[in-house]
Amino acid sequence: MEEHFSPTQIHKLNYSDGLNDFYIKREDLLPFSFGGNKVRFASEYFKDMKRLNYDCIISYGNSRSNLNRIIANMSKVKNIPCYVISPADESGERIETNNSRMVKNFGVTFIPCKKENVSQTVSWVLNECKSNGLKPYYIYGDIYGKGNEKVAIKAYVEVYNEILEFEKDSQFSFDYIFLASATGTTQSGLICGRLLNGDNRQIVGISIARKKANGKEIILNNIREYLKGDEVLFKEEDICFEDKYVVDGYGEYNIEIIKVIKDILNTDGIPLDPTYTGKAFWGMREFLKQKKIEGKKILFMHTGGTPLFFDYLNKINVGTEDEHPYNTNVSFC
Repeated sequence: MEEHFSPTQIHKLNYSDGLNDFYIKREDLLPFSFGGNKVRFASEYFKDMKRLNYDCIISYGNSRSNLNRIIANMSKVKNIPCYVISPADESGERIETNNSRMVKNFGVTFIPCKKENVSQTVSWVLNECKSNGLKPYYIYGDIYGKGNEKVAIKAYVEVYNEILEFEKDSQFSFDYIFLASATGTTQSGLICGRLLNGDNRQIVGISIARKKANGKEIILNNIREYLKGDEVLFKEEDICFEDKYVVDGYGEYNIEIIKVIKDILNTDGIPLDPTYTGKAFWGMREFLKQKKIEGKKILFMHTGGTPLFFDYLNKINVGTEDEHPYNTNVSFC
């Protein structure tokens, strides 16, 4: 099975702030395992793994991880042994999500660990695989998570070209591109695509956890690595990574984020989640408001996370008694 994905849909949103026009790119509709940007990453990892002649794959991420879900599902489809290393949250808490339940249901070897023991755990799993006669491929490179950045970045260089094709057909250009930025890989790919095409629009990553200094450094290193050998000039100012909207960190959200998720579901029928896309959409809205940006065409990258939407469905409560002239608790018996 070799994955080939058609360009995902871009369409205008009904949602409006009364000042700008909003469009959305539906990466969440990629046709594999509930979609999302991690489908593209996973596809590139498996291609690279095959090219290097490895025969099992090791993924990493906490219980909310969309990437773990897709790696686990793809390995099941391809009948490839899969190991998933999953740390607890910073607080030490380990929650169950729809993503983590699916990961386990795909029959992977699941290895829980503490955040401070990640490198030791990766090293142990690599050695365990080798002792069992396997040739393990760790998606993030070495035990410290470095050395394999270019593989996934390539996917979103190609997606940037999809955006250019849409603009050519539509005969207009987006002024800003916004997205949830977690590991920074998607944003790195889009920036590399922009630089390779000589564009100068802002690609704004709304951090869902990392502080600006750390997030920008990772993206800067990614860009340097990917563009090595290309005569493309870039500087740190090319990176817009906003950390004002992380709330209290990864997986944390506020009532405003829940309200945004509810608004987009009501206006456009599109599910967002509080960990990634809902937080990013709220951050985008606040960014535009604080910067007093008006009269622009804005593209929001929906990077997926549909199973996480359902984890929080009871928090969203679409429609309230105040919005309806009737009591939803009326009995008809």
